[in-house]
Amino acid sequence: MPDNRPIRDDLQATLDARRDLGPEYEAALVESFVERLDATIAARVRAELHHHGAGHGGEPPHKRSTPGAAMIPIALGSMGIGIPLTAIAAGNAGLVGLTITWLAIVIINVAAATAIMRRG
Repeated sequence: MPDNRPIRDDLQATLDARRDLGPEYEAALVESFVERLDATIAARVRAELHHHGAGHGGEPPHKRSTPGAAMIPIALGSMGIGIPLTAIAAGNAGLVGLTITWLAIVIINVAAATAIMRRG
């Protein structure tokens, strides 16, 4: 199982910063966390694709498969990261943290789907 500690630490730091700075900085804090989360998901997807040999054959993976198939690793990665983040957010920040967490996951998935559909 991958180590989710850096993500948990980032989320906790974001929640602590929101508590210290107040709601007027919430949008910037969420955006910053989403960028870090997106980079983590992208790195995990790249590692998984590399692990399964998706780069073989001289052809990028998105050219060999349908756009929907390219979303599978992103969706699975989102769920894998979303489950522990849900527990952390619900335990530490309640409904606000839970909402921010899943809103970030939805935004990442929509952005990824949009990018994949443009390429496909």
